Amino acid sequence: MAVANGLTIAKVNRLRILYMGTPGIAVAPLRALARRYDVAGVFCRPDKPAGRKRELKPPATKIAAAQLSIRVFQPESLKSSASLELIESLAPDLIAVMAYGQILPKDILSIPKYGCINAHASLLPKYRGAAPVQYALMNGDVVTGVTIIRMDEGIDTGEILSAAEFAIADEDDAVSVFSKVSETAADLLPETTELWAKGKITAVKQDEDSASYAPMIKKETGRFSFSEDARVIHNRIRGLCAWPAAYFEARGKIVKVFKSAYVPERGSEGEVLSLKPLTVAASGGALALIDVLPASGKRMDGTSFAAGLRLKKGDIL
Repeated sequence: MAVANGLTIAKVNRLRILYMGTPGIAVAPLRALARRYDVAGVFCRPDKPAGRKRELKPPATKIAAAQLSIRVFQPESLKSSASLELIESLAPDLIAVMAYGQILPKDILSIPKYGCINAHASLLPKYRGAAPVQYALMNGDVVTGVTIIRMDEGIDTGEILSAAEFAIADEDDAVSVFSKVSETAADLLPETTELWAKGKITAVKQDEDSASYAPMIKKETGRFSFSEDARVIHNRIRGLCAWPAAYFEARGKIVKVFKSAYVPERGSEGEVLSLKPLTVAASGGALALIDVLPASGKRMDGTSFAAGLRLKKGDIL
């Protein structure tokens, strides 16, 4: 019987996988792996307080793992000797990672015989780092995808095992692109895992000269003013609608914007050009503000927001 990398090919689907992932984007790949392999456990970040009552909320992968009857582990850090010993005791053949939220130390990378692989939400080496989806949208990209890499000690610098791309439509935002990433990874990760274990993939080094970075998003990343280019603002709104939301100030109070549309109209920066829908001029065009959240209020359409402020055509925001 043929053997690849020390594992009998006929038994490749009995690979023992340890999965590391935390948010909703990592759920579909987890389910896909669990249908095909023995998932020995799921590592995710600890429960976090959420909502006004600050009640602890479990990560999406913890909920999914419970539904799949897979053990869940939530260490505060992977750098402790206890985490290392735990992973060694689980004896994974391979560790698969997607949006876990921690860097894997060198000692952990060397545990599985097939190493550790990561599904990253961009076409590497573009957008290494924490927020590839958000930056793809903010930069107005029309294509993105998922890349599976063999992990090394760097941040998304490992050799490429496989990749799949998809189009970013004009109507896409962070929510819809995250969904596409999750679906793409769910297709790509199990297949790549099998081919890698069978020795049928040649890892390819990334082109360092083409590398770019997508650093962690901060709340202030969302701030904009109508003196900026309208398309730039619109793309920022698309990219940050999941969190923290793009925002501007109106009469001294913050207004978050979750959905907008670019409008090729001109006016003075901040000028209200229309009320139905609320359309505000910026540099190089205008924005229809479709879904907004005023400070200390509730989400509403832009027209309702304008009515609340008693805005008139020609007013300046």
